[in-house]
Amino acid sequence: MATFEESLKKLEGIVEQLEKGDLALEDSLKLFEQGVNLSAACKQELEAAEGKVQVLVKQRDGSMKAETFLTEKPF
Repeated sequence: MATFEESLKKLEGIVEQLEKGDLALEDSLKLFEQGVNLSAACKQELEAAEGKVQVLVKQRDGSMKAETFLTEKPF
């Protein structure tokens, strides 16, 4: 399984190839499908990482405490 960085780099390469516009339709469709799959995998990995992020919060006594970082989701 590829790392997030590898998947993102491959996705960027696919976008560059598609933006050139010099591929046959069938090749473009194959690349587009690969790109959609890579995008979904990257999104899933980012969402999983988001749940693991912690922040240090300064307490009233001056000590630091780790707490889970929660982002507000739009309604």
